[in-house]
Amino acid sequence: MTTATQNLENDHVQILRLIEVMERITKSADPNVEHLELIVRIIREFADGLHHAKEEQLLFPLMVKKGFSNESGPVAVMLHDHAEGRNFVKGMAENISLYKQGEASALKAIYNNTLGYADLLKNHIHKENNVLFRMADKAFTSAEQESLLLDFTKVELSRENQQSKSDYIAMIDKLSGIYFR
Repeated sequence: MTTATQNLENDHVQILRLIEVMERITKSADPNVEHLELIVRIIREFADGLHHAKEEQLLFPLMVKKGFSNESGPVAVMLHDHAEGRNFVKGMAENISLYKQGEASALKAIYNNTLGYADLLKNHIHKENNVLFRMADKAFTSAEQESLLLDFTKVELSRENQQSKSDYIAMIDKLSGIYFR
């Protein structure tokens, strides 16, 4: 049986695949702007909108209920990373807009934000997979894991924009196929 933390780790596999694409695209002197915009969309709707929502609305509050601090320690670090990630994505989006308006210098800022996000997320995922989720596994009962997994499934199925988790994975597959032939 899959646990709630395994569900999150499965998301991480897809997010890391997207990060590989992001790192690859920054090597281009003339990137496909639609691909950059799609990356921002996938991050905002899948990595942040779906995955981080499961963590921030469900996992972290349960960990706090189990005695973990929201102000210091692993949960606080993860929340800080999420906020920092959102700033990088905002920087990407703002500079993509400038780049589309013909401001060539914005490409450097797009790439700096892209690589900043990629580095942040690789470290963040490593910390979650190896520290935070292992702490959660020890703290949660099997009934709590099952309940949390059920709640995660509800979040995954209640998407406002009608995009499913598998739709985002298909988008990542498409980008991956383009950049890793």
